[in-house]
Amino acid sequence: MSVNKPTQKITCPLFINGQEIRGSGETLSVVSPYFGDVIADLSTASVADVEKAVASAAEAQKSWGALPLKERTRVMFKFREILMERAEEISHTISLESGKTIKEAYAGLMKGVEVLEFALSLQNIDIGGKMEVSRGVFCEYRRMPLGVTANITPFNFPAMVPMWTIPLSLTLGNAYLWKPSEKTPLTSLHLAKALKDSGLPDGLFQVLHGGEATVNAIIDHPEVKAIGFVGSSKIAGLLYARATALGKRALCLGGAKNHIVLLPDANPELTGPGISDSFTGCAGQRCMAASVVLAVGNVEHHIQQIIKRAASLKLGDEMGALITKAQKDFLCQAIERAVKEGAKILLDGRDVKAPKGYEGGHWLGPTILDHVKPGSEAATKELFGPLLSIIRCQTINEAMEIENSSEYGNACSVFTSSGALSEKVITMARAGMIGVNIGVPVPREPFSFGGIQASRFGHGDITGSQGVDFWTQLKKLTTKWEAQTDHTWMS
Repeated sequence: MSVNKPTQKITCPLFINGQEIRGSGETLSVVSPYFGDVIADLSTASVADVEKAVASAAEAQKSWGALPLKERTRVMFKFREILMERAEEISHTISLESGKTIKEAYAGLMKGVEVLEFALSLQNIDIGGKMEVSRGVFCEYRRMPLGVTANITPFNFPAMVPMWTIPLSLTLGNAYLWKPSEKTPLTSLHLAKALKDSGLPDGLFQVLHGGEATVNAIIDHPEVKAIGFVGSSKIAGLLYARATALGKRALCLGGAKNHIVLLPDANPELTGPGISDSFTGCAGQRCMAASVVLAVGNVEHHIQQIIKRAASLKLGDEMGALITKAQKDFLCQAIERAVKEGAKILLDGRDVKAPKGYEGGHWLGPTILDHVKPGSEAATKELFGPLLSIIRCQTINEAMEIENSSEYGNACSVFTSSGALSEKVITMARAGMIGVNIGVPVPREPFSFGGIQASRFGHGDITGSQGVDFWTQLKKLTTKWEAQTDHTWMS
């Protein structure tokens, strides 16, 4: 399937109180990575628009939060049905605005649906609890919604990342404000329409486009009780500090520099494809992409398979485009700096030929750098593209010292046939998500997603049972209805 350019420019409005409206903020242009052309005009939210959205959200949440969980879940079942019906259309929009291949766009949407399915299961899970703690005395906790919640999401997964939080927050009784990336706003309209067509009451789901001013207005509003964020570590830290200074709950996921420990005994059938697909998937524009291979000992046979696999990928079909021309230029400059620092280019994607029909797009082929020095930019900085840096190591301990020195802590994988050696890496790695012979160790529901160190600001993870905890609060009850004849200190 191919990505088609719109025949006319799209107008992308806000979505407030169940209606598409033109924002009173500035108008921005949306550029497709496939074509390098403006495909949409984006209407952004002013502070007044944010006020209007929060007011309608707070009012709608009162009755929504009072509904039994099973009744809220009925709406979300319909939401899933509609997403599946419209999956192909949504996937095309994701590709058009983010640069993903259509297969990647579809896979991301399905991962979001998986989180939705976990949210649907909550109606059959006892998420409360009651116990007779003493004769005639009962303690109970009830899980209550927070009220109005908000989430700020990045460009690289226009559907998947917001779907980490939309189903949980809404199913648990909250209203939801969403500020998508201004680079990829079009997918948000698909999700907004799907929720409205599912029967979600107006006001519970709002889409507010914009930049820093819009984000700050959302965070600062006293009715907004919790903030979720996924993006760079710098912005994650700033948003977390701003939200928590106001007494709000915040979970802000940041960047990554993921390491793969490659050992000589690794299974060749798993290693070449696993490592290559990790750094080239989504054109390397994902926080779970492999950035650094810590090559322990003689692993030349594996490296050659990685090169072969990466070099064979067809741009536009098996690997997508970069989000902006500026990002492509930045990556090309980073490659040049790495060479000046002593790195050797094993595969150079800078002069790759653009796919036919997409000559104006932002294309960079897979690039592999060998003999990268620990501590260099290519070894430590999140570059966010299809670049793989190889650092040569003599021992696993040396490799793990390099991994441990990273400011980030998102993911680490090991490729080996030895259970004992894999356990050594698992134990020593400073990362929240670990893979064994897996290039992209993303947990599947109900196992939660989240890193540590500079990859996460806040407590807990954003999906799974910890996501349930984040979007709710516990109300504790202690009750007694009858006098007891045998008193104890507890009654």
